[in-house]
Amino acid sequence: MKVGEAARHNPDLRSYHEAMPDPLDWLNDALADLDERTLRRTRAARQSPQRGDHLVIDGQSLINFGSNDYLGLASDPRIIAAAHGAIDELGWGAGASPLVTGRSQLHAALERELAGFEAAEAALLFPTGYAANVGAVTSLVGKGDAVYSDALNHASLIDGCRLSGATVHVYPNDHAAGSRQNDLERLEVLLREGGRFRRKLIVTDSIFSMHGTYAPLCGLTHLAGKYGAMLMVDEAHATGVVGETGRGICESSCDDGITLRVGTLSKALGGMGGFVAGSQKLIDWLANRARPYIFSTSAPAAVAAAGLAALKIIRDEPERRVSVEAKAIELRRQLVVKGVIRPTSSSHIIPVILGQPARALAAAAELRRRGFFVPAIRPPSVPEGESLLRISVTALHTNQQIDDLVAALCDVAR
Repeated sequence: MKVGEAARHNPDLRSYHEAMPDPLDWLNDALADLDERTLRRTRAARQSPQRGDHLVIDGQSLINFGSNDYLGLASDPRIIAAAHGAIDELGWGAGASPLVTGRSQLHAALERELAGFEAAEAALLFPTGYAANVGAVTSLVGKGDAVYSDALNHASLIDGCRLSGATVHVYPNDHAAGSRQNDLERLEVLLREGGRFRRKLIVTDSIFSMHGTYAPLCGLTHLAGKYGAMLMVDEAHATGVVGETGRGICESSCDDGITLRVGTLSKALGGMGGFVAGSQKLIDWLANRARPYIFSTSAPAAVAAAGLAALKIIRDEPERRVSVEAKAIELRRQLVVKGVIRPTSSSHIIPVILGQPARALAAAAELRRRGFFVPAIRPPSVPEGESLLRISVTALHTNQQIDDLVAALCDVAR
């Protein structure tokens, strides 16, 4: 008989349980606090395929400006067919970690293709981009080392820094300024004062996921070389969609000075998973030390098959990248002209900064009433006072959809 059933049949036992304090009582006040500050999240359920231009949420059909499916590959029939074929041949679950029996021939093939794509000696697959960042940082630095993290880095990089046990230095990111020179000067001061540390690691996003601005990679590579630091760049929002071949910001920004690059399969490649690309000895080390790699079951082989198909499309269809860039330029231009945003962002991620969480939520709700899905981003995803609407441009958006969004934002966000 289960405990709950026993309590129903035994009045004394029921009274005992009723008298016991609830160890989760504190959550009542904690959730109320989130409500008061307009920071409580609610979850919706999508009833449609994930498309970069359209989705259905809670029965409402919306033009989707909130997706990271930048190239429109998440529902591409070629990728779906590749995944189906792998399931038919190899089944669904991987069944074990990659160092046991979880790494299939498709995983190995995707790692080789990713290494070639990134012009690196080798690559290592992780179940998620989050796992890739945490695994890489915690494998490279520890107690007695120092890690230098951009103030606007993704949570996965922040958590990797904290979990590493290294001394963490956060250098500023004045994303509203026309230059990052002051931020680089502050980082240099921190590096210069770090002579006592065994190893040094600089970590940064290449495109900051909420503000859409670029990291000053050439300045970072210069400082890394000058002070003997490793440099890790997370290309999650650039992989596949930026650069002459889609390799990201690193492709045209002092690539030779970057120690390792992290990418994701879950955004422009339309799938799931993350990877690290770098030298063979680096990948060998991560395979032996990165706990999220060693102790996680591999993603299904079908995920690797989908990744291989996505890489082929990216190579064969550069017009998708060109389309995203052109549409983002036009949307940003219109919003600047209309006075909705300042010209600080320069990527396919366009923030409309509104300040307080309540204002961002109200703007997102009104846009949804008008048929647009544009997510409201609030702390802790952004700093206090910088709640915003985050617009994502994809290859599937039409010029008319962009014009209509601008018209709606002029009413809602100014």
